[in-house]
Amino acid sequence: MTFLILVIGDLHIPDRALDIPAKFKKLLAPGKIGQTLCLGNLTDKHTYEYLRSVSPDLKIVKGRTDVEATSLPLTQVVTHGGIRIGFLEGFTLVSSEPDLLLAEANRLDVDVLCWGGTHRFDAFEYMDKFFVNPGSATGAFVTGASLDAEPASPSFCLMDVQGISLTLYVYQLKTDEKGNENVAVEKVTYTKPVEPTTGSS
Repeated sequence: MTFLILVIGDLHIPDRALDIPAKFKKLLAPGKIGQTLCLGNLTDKHTYEYLRSVSPDLKIVKGRTDVEATSLPLTQVVTHGGIRIGFLEGFTLVSSEPDLLLAEANRLDVDVLCWGGTHRFDAFEYMDKFFVNPGSATGAFVTGASLDAEPASPSFCLMDVQGISLTLYVYQLKTDEKGNENVAVEKVTYTKPVEPTTGSS
């Protein structure tokens, strides 16, 4: 059976959103997810219990609105197959510029860095490392965003690691012009570079 890793964050329930969308909850059935990496801003007990029901192996880092969760670490690292995955909410970073994310990935000594705080999905490869922002699972608004900014689409990611290869599945809740909601799925792949072996002379 495939070991799937759920990457989710920026939930902000109930202060900025009511709940995780029902169409997402249908996909996140207990027994399908091996581990959950929560990138912070998990601001209510009910949602915490829900995520524990999806996967008892729940790893959480502190977000900027997790003021009562003083014991949560700012960063964590997990290893799956030959890939080390680091994750953080992102409020400790000056910005989410690729060079700053790369410096954080190097500091944590990881191949993949997941960060949150922007509420928008992003995934890219840079300097042989892979960077993933799962966005906000609820589509919660960002404080300080301009009034004409397009609202964020609710999103989360699933990772499937096989050896040194990672397949990322991105789930986004899209609304068409008639107001109908549909879940769009996108796939992104990353393979960790293999160090060349030097033969003895």
